[in-house]
Amino acid sequence: MCLILFAWRCHPGFPLILAANRDEFYERPTEAARFWEDAPEVLAGRDLRSGGTWIGVRKDGRFAAVTNYRAPLFVKIGAPSRGDLVKSFLVDGEDLPSFRKRVLDQAELYNGFSLLAMDTGSLDCFSNFGGGWVPVGPGVHGLSNHLIDTPWPKVEKGKKALGEILKDRSEPDPGALFGVLADTARCDDTLLPETGIGLEWERILSSIFIESPVYGTRSSTVLLVRENGTVTFVERSFKSGPDAFEERRFDFSVSGGRP
Repeated sequence: MCLILFAWRCHPGFPLILAANRDEFYERPTEAARFWEDAPEVLAGRDLRSGGTWIGVRKDGRFAAVTNYRAPLFVKIGAPSRGDLVKSFLVDGEDLPSFRKRVLDQAELYNGFSLLAMDTGSLDCFSNFGGGWVPVGPGVHGLSNHLIDTPWPKVEKGKKALGEILKDRSEPDPGALFGVLADTARCDDTLLPETGIGLEWERILSSIFIESPVYGTRSSTVLLVRENGTVTFVERSFKSGPDAFEERRFDFSVSGGRP
C-alpha cells in the first residue's frame, strides 16, 4: 500500500471515509478481497507470498492498513512481512491498547513501515521511523511511504481532492473516490522528494496511480464506515491501467452496533 487518503471524524454521517492504492510488483501473487475462510470475521485481500495483508476490516468494526516507509539504506534482509501486522490485528481480534504495546515491542524487527489501526472510537498511527503511536485527529489526512501527512506532492494533491468531495455533505460516491485514486499525472521534478531511490523511480512513484513495466498500482480500496454502524468496502483490482479493473463490493453491519 503506497497511498492512503482518509477523512476521520469530519463528516456528520461517516466517522471514516478512506480511499487507498496498493502499489506492488506485478509478479507478486495476490488474492482479491474477500472474507477469509480461516478467519470469517476478516475482510481483506491477501499477499499470497507471505500470507499477510495491506488493508482490511473486521465485522466488529476494527480496521488496519500499512504502508512501507521508503528507506533503502536501512533495509533488513530476512525481516518479517509488514503485512503480518495488519493480519495479526484483524485475525486475533486484539484490543488496540494491547496491539499498540506489541507493535512497539516488535517494531525494530521490521523494515520501515507506517501503520493505521482503528478500534471502537479511536484511530491511531505508528511508524517505526517516527516517535511512537499518535492519535489521529479529526480532519483529512494522507499517508504514503513516509510519516502521516508528510507533504509529498501526491499526498497533498490527494488530500485536496478528497476535501473537495467532502464539501458535499451527502454520502460520498465510491466512484468519485476511485476517480481520485486513478490520477496518473506525475509530479514536476522540482517538487520530487529525495528518498534515495534515484530520479527515475522518484518520477514513477510520484503519481497517485502508478504505472511502469514491472511495478504499479495493483488495487484500489474505498472504505466507508457510517455512524449507524454499517460499512461499505469496495476493491478494484487492475490488469493494465486505471480503466481495466475487476470490482468487488461488500456491505455489512458492525457486530455490536456503532463503530
